[in-house]
Amino acid sequence: MTDNPKALLRRLFDRAVAVADPAQSLAAHLPPRPEGRIIVIGAGKASARMAEAVEAEWGPCEGLVLTRYGHARPCAGVQIVEAAHPVPDDAGMRATRRMLDILRGLGPNDFVLALISGGASSLLVQPAGDITLAEKQAINQALLASGAPIGQMNAVRKHLSSVKGGQLAAAAYPARMLALLISDVPGDDPAMIGSGPTVGDADTPGAALAILERYAIDVPPSVRAVLNGASGVVPPGDARLARVQTQIYAAPSHSLAAAADLARDAGCVPRIIGDALEGEARDVAALHAKDALAAQSAMAPGDAPLVLLSGGELTVTRRGAGIGGPNAEYALALAIALDSVPGIHAIACDTDGVDGAAEVAGAIIGPDTLRDASALGLDPIAALERNDAHTFFRALGAQVVTGPTLTNVNDFRATWVQPLVPRSI
Repeated sequence: MTDNPKALLRRLFDRAVAVADPAQSLAAHLPPRPEGRIIVIGAGKASARMAEAVEAEWGPCEGLVLTRYGHARPCAGVQIVEAAHPVPDDAGMRATRRMLDILRGLGPNDFVLALISGGASSLLVQPAGDITLAEKQAINQALLASGAPIGQMNAVRKHLSSVKGGQLAAAAYPARMLALLISDVPGDDPAMIGSGPTVGDADTPGAALAILERYAIDVPPSVRAVLNGASGVVPPGDARLARVQTQIYAAPSHSLAAAADLARDAGCVPRIIGDALEGEARDVAALHAKDALAAQSAMAPGDAPLVLLSGGELTVTRRGAGIGGPNAEYALALAIALDSVPGIHAIACDTDGVDGAAEVAGAIIGPDTLRDASALGLDPIAALERNDAHTFFRALGAQVVTGPTLTNVNDFRATWVQPLVPRSI
């Protein structure tokens, strides 16, 4: 049994990330190298690492993969291009055009391997109709600040695009395609991962317009024209998708299961709450605090520590101008709700190493968090209200900083609960 719960929590997070690393997990899901011409394409924060793993197994391949700045990996044949995330930029748009050019003209004997991971929605940029890049950027920024769940964000993104919602796969037809996906969305819906560039979708442009209006997001005439017109998204039964095989090979559930095994080996009792949790970060934290306190009150002295595990993707509605992200905001709200109760520690991190606008994975809290904050003159409630959790945890030295992990299976949260020790009389 561990006497250092914070160290254990960090090990659990590291284990969750490691099992989703393409260098460790992808090769088992590759077929033997096909005969004939092979094209490797991809997009996402993990896509360069995925391409590196492919070439380690198959040898040099031709193609183009688009990833986030700072996430490139050395490849012998596949070209790696870096672009902006979470707000798209011109580099992403130029690379997307080149990717589409590579796919056009392929024949039925050609084979395309598509590598898709979280982040592809922002990196693959080819606006539909007369939508400009600046307008696409503005819509993306507004969605990020709105608190809209990722499924609704991606529903909008695919209808404003000429590459998402099955359109990337349609461009490769009649070539055969295998799409390997790392899931970063609650529920592991392939149509939502990266806004489904290789997966058909029956949703309508009108539904996307309704989402924008629900969150009071400005809809310029070019966007309204696209969403009032015929959809470019490819329907699921379209013949151009008949030669596409899509497989999710890494997902939050796999990482949570690996973390649970490690917790069990450390003498704890793991309990997976769910791998698809959504909601406002501070609200979910308040519920999890109640769960942890209830679990602690039901424990007897001498019981093994309990570890509550969860994944999914929480959101933050921007109210202030601070530096925050859903994991840091969750951790801060959890610390406030727990109010320094002894015996409960927690970690909340994004498995890609980037939480919101900060190049920080997340934070670790414990009974000492609020006490240490008070000693430094920090106001946790004020920090939460201005969405400034990362500044708060940086001052405490409680951030989790990994750098690019080169994978992405969404948020990881673990709460360590120890029985209260009865006071001696």
